Amino acid sequence: MSHATGAPIRLLIADDHPVVRDGLSGMFARDPGFEVLGEADDGAEAVRLAKALKPDVILMDLRMPGMDGLTAITELARQGITARVLVLTTYDTDSYVLPAIEAGATGYLLKDAPRAELLRAVRAAAHGQAVLSPSVATRLMSRVREPETKPLSRRELEILKLVAAGTINRDAAAKLLISEATVKTHLLNIYAKLGVSDRAAAVAEAFNRGLLTPDTPEQS
Repeated sequence: MSHATGAPIRLLIADDHPVVRDGLSGMFARDPGFEVLGEADDGAEAVRLAKALKPDVILMDLRMPGMDGLTAITELARQGITARVLVLTTYDTDSYVLPAIEAGATGYLLKDAPRAELLRAVRAAAHGQAVLSPSVATRLMSRVREPETKPLSRRELEILKLVAAGTINRDAAAKLLISEATVKTHLLNIYAKLGVSDRAAAVAEAFNRGLLTPDTPEQS
């Protein structure tokens, strides 16, 4: 959904802290360029409200009880909800940044960002531009230059082998007796560890590193 020029940017705020929600709502309400449509205190409610209210941008906290922000971003994409997601969080660690961006977040800002930076970021997100706070951008750049070489866990290798065999997430979940969401989370971890962004690249990189071989036996 592209944002109509001149119309206020329609926002949904998802955060489990009422004080944070109130502060953000008040800040945006004071600016005629924005309209706060609603507030959610967890990921599931964020997905429900996004479907009903059709915001342009969702400000999404990552750590929330129940459904967290990362799961909510994945679920929004699965349901074809086109709102841009701007992650607003206290954490700028790699383990949060990469999976959020992989899952479809348009941007990633820290909660201590100055007001002007936050307003600018939401405007940019509404127009489909990627937004990263400077500290996050620095982390991503160093990550790209020096991909981590964390070993894959046994479960991640099992999933990677199923993916290499062409198994879809639902079937992999059934075979391993875990949920489809868990398979997706493992895949995001695999992508981060291998420094790739999709299934095909993960499989290619795994063969490249010798993690998979054409005749890799099934794990017992």
